[in-house]
Amino acid sequence: QPSIGERIVSIAQSKIGSPYVYGAAGPNAFDCSGLTSWAYSQAGVQIPRTSQAQAAGGTPVSLDQLQPGDIISYYGGASHVGIYTGNGTIIDALNSGTPVQERDLNYMPIHNAVRF
Repeated sequence: QPSIGERIVSIAQSKIGSPYVYGAAGPNAFDCSGLTSWAYSQAGVQIPRTSQAQAAGGTPVSLDQLQPGDIISYYGGASHVGIYTGNGTIIDALNSGTPVQERDLNYMPIHNAVRF
């Protein structure tokens, strides 16, 4: 039986290749926090909609304690978020012209990690 975090990762992985659209929250296009909030909602977990609110809203997790499904926020103002896969990578909707994809956890400077 997969954990809730593993289910969230699987749901997010199902959207790899979907287009980035600013302000979009699925199911066919996403911005960064739109993808995270949509994937969580599909697993029955309601989280805040914006990256800043997501970074502030969960329980802080140290990077050496990450589990699949944790939300990683980036840059000083938590202006970007992705979902940790458990394999040293995240799934995110990065920016215009870049579809939803999996990338290295440390692709950008990490602000914090939280668990809902």
